[in-house]
Parts: sequence; structure tokens; C-alpha cells
Amino acid sequence: MTVTHETLDAGATLPAEAIDAIERAATAAHPHEELFSARAANIKQSAVRDVFDISMRPGLVSLAGGNPYLQSLPLEKLGQTAARIIAEEGMTALQYGGGQGTEELRAQICDIMAAEGITNASPENIVITAGSQSAQDVATKVFCNPGDVVLVENPTYVGALNTFEAYQVQVEPVEMDDDGLVPELLEARIAALQSEGKNIKFLYTIPNFNNPSGITLAQERRQRIVDICREANIIVLEDNPYGLLRFDGHPIAPMRAANPDDVIYLGSFSKIFAPGLRIGWALVPAHLQRRFYLASEAVTLCPPPLNQMLVSAYLRDYDWQGQIDTYRTLYSERCEALLSALDEYMPAGLSWTRPAGGFFVWVTLPEGVDTYPLLGKAIDAGVVFIPGAAFSPADGPSNKLRLAFSAVPPDTIAEGVRRLAPVLAEAIKATNEGAAQ
Repeated sequence: MTVTHETLDAGATLPAEAIDAIERAATAAHPHEELFSARAANIKQSAVRDVFDISMRPGLVSLAGGNPYLQSLPLEKLGQTAARIIAEEGMTALQYGGGQGTEELRAQICDIMAAEGITNASPENIVITAGSQSAQDVATKVFCNPGDVVLVENPTYVGALNTFEAYQVQVEPVEMDDDGLVPELLEARIAALQSEGKNIKFLYTIPNFNNPSGITLAQERRQRIVDICREANIIVLEDNPYGLLRFDGHPIAPMRAANPDDVIYLGSFSKIFAPGLRIGWALVPAHLQRRFYLASEAVTLCPPPLNQMLVSAYLRDYDWQGQIDTYRTLYSERCEALLSALDEYMPAGLSWTRPAGGFFVWVTLPEGVDTYPLLGKAIDAGVVFIPGAAFSPADGPSNKLRLAFSAVPPDTIAEGVRRLAPVLAEAIKATNEGAAQ
């Protein structure tokens, strides 16, 4: 039997074969398959997306999805704003627009970045994209040939891994500790790869509340990492969708702030406003901007004017900074609920990160426990998580998993952890008994 995520109806018990299908969707043999490019063979089904599909099953507590809590937005007023834009400015909002994005929104984005410490940005160097996911794609297309190397944190965002693999690049992970990417390990990895004759194009990093680990790159390491990359002629691709969501309200300055020529900065409205609008941006060094812009325009032609105009109206006419304060308070409470539940319910032998912002907590089980096969058992117990193997370019099992707290009320978070704990305890017991034999 071939199992894909499409075969899993809401009432089904997750079969063992589906675990593999969560990462790579199977397809039936068809003559058209021989027409696929070599690049297409590297495009994988998103593990996160498939788990999202499964998590729609009634009664499940989903600790899988990193979704913003949109219920806190003034939705009725936003609906009125959208209607007004179409009624009064429909000939612009519903028409083709400029490929770089509207001038108003690019100027407003400069104000948003200034709130984090980037005070020298110019609207001319901003390219509006379809979320930061699109910007990752454009950067890879512009800089990478097949076989080139992209450096990433380990673990890192699964969507970025899918993008890099689709362009047939060699993805090389660099380890983190509790303070983020380790400069000495980065330096050593670069030296080793260059000694092998590898062509390293950029470092992809999520310095604030890394997805999936929740770890933040320490302020004192940030300049050192840029310096290491500059010395090796490697661009830094800084992806920062969560930076303003630091619980204490004091964001750490991005690496781009002091390094305008060496960092491409990616931002997004998906976490601070609404992901469904698919509006993000890239702040590109002036000497790279034209190539980046042309590559972006070749894919999307233009970012949607209606969506941009709605974002601009939100930034202009609403208290967007107050909304971010609301998000900070809400996510802080939910993070604390998750950490408290882990402290209360989890068996001995586990550890987890304690993020200062963002959406995620990263749980580490004892060596030898593979979290992928545990997903089916967790679903049977009424809870969903993302297995850790999805967030690494390396093949093989992982003893880690990601829990998301952003979209779940505190009492539901606690119930989800209560359901998950026996599943993990049983897996640890089985691993220990197997090792003793």
C-alpha cells in the first residue's frame, strides 16, 4: 500500500507507512515522471505542511503549527479597510503594480526595521516579496549554482531547507549552543570546506528565536559571525521574522544594522501581522539590489498591490506597535504555560530550550530515541508535534522535536503536554531496555 498524507482521513489511525510519507510524498508511476528535471527530484513534501493537514483531526491538540494568534487582530475594522481600498482605490489595488513593491510600503518598512536597530536603510534597497520564503528562493537562485554550498544553523527552518535542496546546493549545518551559532565552529567549517575546494555562497541564519529551537544568537557573537563570513567572502542571509516578538520588548540589533554591505536582511509581516497576505521583504546591499530585484520580478512579476495597500493602511491607521505589545504579552504567557507543563509532566532524561521570544520550544530526548515514529503514537494520544529530523539537512533519525505555543491557549497547551508525556516516557523506556539487551 502506498500511503501519502492525502489518504489519511480524519478518523484514521496513522499507519506506520505514513511516517515516511510525512517527509516525502509518494507518487504513482506515470510516463510523465521521466519529464521531470533533476531539480524537481530534490523538491520534497514539507513535513510541517503534512503535519498541519493531519492536525485538523477533531480533538487533537496541535503543538505543531507556528501560527500567529490572529484572533487578537481588529478583524472587523480590517475588513472595512479592505472594502474601502477596493471601493475607492480599486483601479490601483486590483491592477498590476511595480515589481519592487509600493514606495509607501517600502518607506514604512524602514520605520519597522528602525524599531529593531536598522536605522540606515533606504527604501530603494528594499524588494517586497511573497513572504520571506520567496526571498530565500530568490537569494538561492541569484547566488547558487548546483553543487555550491550554503551554510545553515543546525537545526534550521524546514522551508529554507526545501528551497536550498530544490536548487541542488550542498547544505552544510553548523552547530549551535544555548547562545546560538558558535563562531569557532563556523570558522572551522568554512576552512574545512574551502580546503576541499567547495564554493560557499552564503550563511542562512535565523538569529532571533530560531525556528525550530527558539534559541537566540547572543549579541556579542553577532559581529564576529559577520566578520568571519566577510573574511571568507560569504554573504550573510539574516532571516528575522520574530525579532520584534521578544517578550521583554527590547529587541537585539540585527546583524544587518552595522553591516549594510555584507548582510541581506529578510523580514516578514507573517508573524507581526497576517501570514495570509504573503508580504515580506528583503533589504539588499546596494551593489546587489538590481540582480536580486530582477530575479524576484521574474518569478512574481509584482507583489500584489491590494495586499500591500492593506498592510500600508494597517501600519498607517492602526496601532501596529500596540498590537505587537499584545502579541508579546500573549506569547510570553503561552510560552510560560508550555515550560511549566514540561516541568510538571515530562519524564526524566529530557531537556528543552527556554526561549526569550518567538513561537517555539525545542525538546531533546535521550540518545537513541527517534521522534519520527513517535508521531503516530502521539496522534493516537491526541496531540501533534513536529519531529526534529525535518529541521536538519542530514538524513537519519533525530532525538528532538519541536513544540509550538503561539496559537494554543495555556490550558490547552498543558493538556497537550500531559497527553504527550506518556508517549515519550514509553519510548525512553523501550530504548533503555533495548540498549540493555
